[in-house]
Amino acid sequence: MNQKFALGDVNLCLIKTKLGKTILCSHDTNLPRPYSRDFLVQGTKGLVQKYPSELVYIEGKSKPHAWQDLEEYSKDYEHPVWKHLREKSAGAGHGGMDFIEDWRLIQALRKGLTPDIDVYDSVAWSVIIPLSEQSVAAGGKPVKFPDFTRGLWKQQRPLQVDTHPEL
Repeated sequence: MNQKFALGDVNLCLIKTKLGKTILCSHDTNLPRPYSRDFLVQGTKGLVQKYPSELVYIEGKSKPHAWQDLEEYSKDYEHPVWKHLREKSAGAGHGGMDFIEDWRLIQALRKGLTPDIDVYDSVAWSVIIPLSEQSVAAGGKPVKFPDFTRGLWKQQRPLQVDTHPEL
């Protein structure tokens, strides 16, 4: 079967939330470069980068205009699950993250709890692809993001899986 795929070098997607926040998603699988997991999470008071170096900058805490080693903050801010599962997750995929995600899902299923990532999260993450495709086909015009939760996103959903696992 002969299929033709239309691929651009880079796709940038701007998402404006109902609360006025802006999310930038960048997808680039075609430009030549060494392997990279360029994950950067940035908010209004700081940002953290996990690869290739674990660095953080927090406004009012970090030295002005200077990255700091993320390890300097782990004593005060590292999540209890990471602390408790560090040894068990050593050597697992993505720095142990895959093990911990699987562990939390299994705990939720065993206890009959809602997983950390539910069907609404999954569909919201997945719909970005077809919505981006629609926007590109329309010359970059904005596309309405569906509310799959029918307004339930306004209510904070507590994580039900233990955050202090007893191992």
